[in-house]
Amino acid sequence: MAEMSNKKSSKVDLKSKTLQCKNLHEYLKTLSATVLDRLYVHPVTCLAVYRELSEIAKHYVIRIIFVNQPVPQAVIASWLSKAYAKEHEEAVDSLTELKIWKESSVTGGLPVWELNPVFKKHLKVALLGGGKSCFMSSHLEADTKPRDIAFLDAYAMERWECVLHYMVGSHQQEGISADAVRNLLHAGLMRCDNDGSAVITREGFQFLLMDTAAQVWYFILQYLSTVEEKSLDLSLCLTFLFQLRFSILGKDYSTEGMNEGLLVFLQHLREFGLVYQRKRKAGRFYPTRLALNMAAGQNQSDNAIREGYIVVETNYRIYAYTDSNLKVALVGLFTNLIYRLPNVTVGVLTRDSIRTALRSGITADQIVGFLRMHAHPKMKRPGTPVLPPTVVDQIYLWEQERNRFTFSEGVLYSQFMSQSDFDTLRDYAQDLGVLVWQNDRKRTMVVTKSSHDEVKKFWKRHSRGNS
Repeated sequence: MAEMSNKKSSKVDLKSKTLQCKNLHEYLKTLSATVLDRLYVHPVTCLAVYRELSEIAKHYVIRIIFVNQPVPQAVIASWLSKAYAKEHEEAVDSLTELKIWKESSVTGGLPVWELNPVFKKHLKVALLGGGKSCFMSSHLEADTKPRDIAFLDAYAMERWECVLHYMVGSHQQEGISADAVRNLLHAGLMRCDNDGSAVITREGFQFLLMDTAAQVWYFILQYLSTVEEKSLDLSLCLTFLFQLRFSILGKDYSTEGMNEGLLVFLQHLREFGLVYQRKRKAGRFYPTRLALNMAAGQNQSDNAIREGYIVVETNYRIYAYTDSNLKVALVGLFTNLIYRLPNVTVGVLTRDSIRTALRSGITADQIVGFLRMHAHPKMKRPGTPVLPPTVVDQIYLWEQERNRFTFSEGVLYSQFMSQSDFDTLRDYAQDLGVLVWQNDRKRTMVVTKSSHDEVKKFWKRHSRGNS
């Protein structure tokens, strides 16, 4: 019998690894109770967390926030009919994981829910008024060179597109900081090549096709996981981000009262386009639309800054009405570009271009979502699909065509001296659950690579017993 390493394909579905972007609550649930309590001492944080709760969870909190004693669990459960038991459990789990309330018992063993006293106290302040701003003050003299919303939108997109230009490897890469590059590497969106240069990863390709608000939120989450290495306070940085979400677009705020760590954090946000500051030492800054919308899951932030520019025809032609090198590069991720004019680029969706994108880690859902999100206003006529259904269906068919097979590494056993020897070893591998493939007529079989040593030992024992 001969054996050899081999890669054998087996018919199983292959799902591309999709980049997971946590929402606000999913991120907060990963934090320790100590960090959450430090966050909850700020009314703005409590309000931000409350606003993102489900309607049922909000209902529970608002009904017991002014009750000065724990509330029996049976009483809270009675506020919903049994038809909504699943929604009740989800609300209970969410409030528990966010440490907004905790389970306890009173005399007699009656189970109750008790609001976190820190969260309770400061949410009252947020809802009823009072307290003071943690870091941001709007008490400033009038800016001699005020910035309007149009300027802030243009500035924010210019700064953010510096990051995206760097990722796609375009010629317009100036302006990106070393911190931003380190964050891209830490997030797994890029990796260092053999020559030391940064190259984009599968997750990076998926990141490029996300909407801007989701991109910024994902990028900031990765940045926050490294703030303590930079000697910054995570709870203060998060609280400052929550304050930015409640700021007013086009209004300037003072840096007075910020400690050194927050001023460093502010400079990093400035590099990413979340705030505008004329000079590093300037005593004022303007939050941009990216900061206001980044964690809210609102796709309208894109629409407020830019219009759609892509036209898709039923003959698979793509027309990108733009002079932006970045936008053209993004379309080129999954399109075969034919020619480019000063204000329009023409390409075509082909089997090869889609398969190249799929091999890069981009999914059909992301391609279709990108085309739909950036569709030209002429494509969004009432009563008609935004994208031609034939094109959408074909993109999914090309993905399914690729997902029919996956390759698993294994060891090939062949050239058995007799059928009984083959049957013995095959049955042993089958009983172990490590048999990948077999051909009775040719007396050939494949087992998983990890089980090769065990199968080989069995075969040697069997051979010695028959000799």
